[in-house]
Formats: sequence, structure tokens, C-alpha cells
Amino acid sequence: MKKNENKIKDDNNISIKKEILKNNYNKSKKLNKFEKYLFIWVAICIAIGIIISKTIPMISELINSMQIRGISIPIAICLFIMMYPAMLNVSAKELRKLGKHPHPIILTLISNWLIAPFVGMYLASIFLQGSEQLIVAVILLSASPCTAMVLVWGYLAGGNQEQNIITTSINTISIIIGYAPLVAILTGIQNIAIDKIGLLISLVVFIGGPLITGIISKKILINRKGHKWFENTYRPIISKIAIIALLATLIVIFSLNGNTIILYPMELILVSIPLLIGFAIVVSYNILITKLFKLKYREAIITVIIGSSSHFEIAIASAVSIYGIGSLAALGTTMGLFWEVPIMLSLVYLGKFLKSKKFWKID
Repeated sequence: MKKNENKIKDDNNISIKKEILKNNYNKSKKLNKFEKYLFIWVAICIAIGIIISKTIPMISELINSMQIRGISIPIAICLFIMMYPAMLNVSAKELRKLGKHPHPIILTLISNWLIAPFVGMYLASIFLQGSEQLIVAVILLSASPCTAMVLVWGYLAGGNQEQNIITTSINTISIIIGYAPLVAILTGIQNIAIDKIGLLISLVVFIGGPLITGIISKKILINRKGHKWFENTYRPIISKIAIIALLATLIVIFSLNGNTIILYPMELILVSIPLLIGFAIVVSYNILITKLFKLKYREAIITVIIGSSSHFEIAIASAVSIYGIGSLAALGTTMGLFWEVPIMLSLVYLGKFLKSKKFWKID
């Protein structure tokens, strides 16, 4: 009798999980209304940040003063909230699958460390001749793979979050070892100051903390409330909060860099040319290479997003340490941030579109 009851309970759990997976698949075909117009909210928040930097500079100064080892506490809090929902998708089963088939991660690392840096260097040398600082800015951006916000873009696109976490973790470790030597090779600049301990702290804050919190909270909440409540009630609420945190992060970042953007309008256009062309080349390469290697959508979209992004925080910090906070190099790296947000958001939309056209295989 007891065996039959357990069997019925197990069957019910399986049915619930299948229903959840089906609902999630249907939801993933399109963004909700708020996400659909996220590019508008992004533009508004960037404008708000710039306005704050010009009209209420004391707020920017206060935010800038709240740091630990160069890591902004307000940005760290926002990024933590942003990362947490992405970690709720982590599955031991998916991790084992990636261990057996690591080529999506390998393709991403090749793009981050071989393709993007040399594309950036080549385009900068063509379009920015005579402007050494802007050339260095483009190289600093193209040589720094993203290790934080890609978790949000991958989450919005419905990608494989296990792959996302593994790749961003590898990139974080790789940056500590390889970023300065790579930039030195590409530019001839030596002794670039990279705060290794600060990078490790950022790994813990932006990836480790949300990962542990996500795993523990998911297990506790499912045990207490069940799968259906977790997926249909808790996760949607947390996802909305995460997007609000993303928008708050943009306001904070652009309130710190708004003055530089306004002071050099022509330089903004000049440095944007190789940045945008570089994005187009690297994104196209990643889309084609994932198709060539026959990756499924969940792995392909993560490869495209991470392989095409940059760690603008490190690029900006490096430019400031070399040339100073008001330099053209600092301006150039800030423009990397300006363009990356709408481009990454566009990749989310593009991924959804290509998925609907069955460009990649679907699980």
C-alpha cells in the first residue's frame, strides 16, 4: 500500500515537472511585455545616469566613494541581485552533460582570447590612426571577456546557465593570468596594474555568492512550497526584481562616467566605429561557428553572448590607471559600456528570433 502511495507521489512530481518544462518552453519563445521594451528602459536609465552626473555631481561623488578594493558597493549589490535569478536554473545533470561535451565552452574561450582581441587591434589600427589612447581603449575592451552581466543576458535568452557559469568562472581566472600580458603584446604597453585580489573578490561577489544563494534557496523553497509554486510564483517575481537591478546598475555606472561622455562628442563617434564593426564581426563569427559545430540553442546562444562581450569594468579601470580618469582612453572604454548594453540586449532578441526559425537545434 505504501509502495503504491509513493509511486503515485513520484508520478505526480514527474507530471508537475513535465508541465513546468512545457510552460517554460512556451514562455521562452517570446519575451514578456516589460522585457520586450527593455531597450527603452535601458536608454532612459542611461540618460538618467548622465543627467545625474551633470546636475547632481555630489551623488556621483558619494557613489564613487563607496568602494572596497576598487569594487563599487552599490554596483556589487545590484549585480548580486541581477545574478541570483540566473543561478536558480543550475542543474547537476546539465553540469555532467557539459563535462562530457565541452566544445561550447572551448569555442567561447577561443572567441574571447584569440578572435576578439585581434579583431579589435586590427580595426583600431585602421580607424584610429594617430590616436594612441583610443587604440589602447579598444584593445583593453576587446581583450577582456565579460564575467558578470553575461549571466543576465544568457538568462533572458533562455541559454544554458551551467555553461554560462563555468565559462565566466574560467574567464575570471584567465583574466588574472592572461589579461595584462595579452594587452602588453597587442599594444606594447608594459606594467598594466590589474588588482588580482579585487578580481577574486568580484568572482566571489558576482558569481560565487549568487550561485550558493541560488542553489540553497531553490532547494529550501521547493521542499517547502513545491515545484509549481517555485516556478509559477517565486521565479517570475525574482526575475522582475533582477531586471530592475540591471536598470539601477546602468544609472549608477553612467552617473559615474557621464561627464566624460559629454565632454568629447567627436571622440565618441570616432571610437564607436571600430567598436561597432568589431561587435558585428565577432557576433557573426560566433553565430556561424555555433552553426558549423551544430550546437543546440541553449549552448549556442551562450557561446554567442559570452564570446561577443567584454569586461568593461576592468577595461575602464585599466585605462584610468594608465592614462588617468579624464583621459581619452577612459572615454573610449566608457563607450564600450555604452554600446555593449544595447548590443547584448539585441543578441537576446536575435537569439529568440533564430530559435523561432530553427536556426539551431532545440533540446
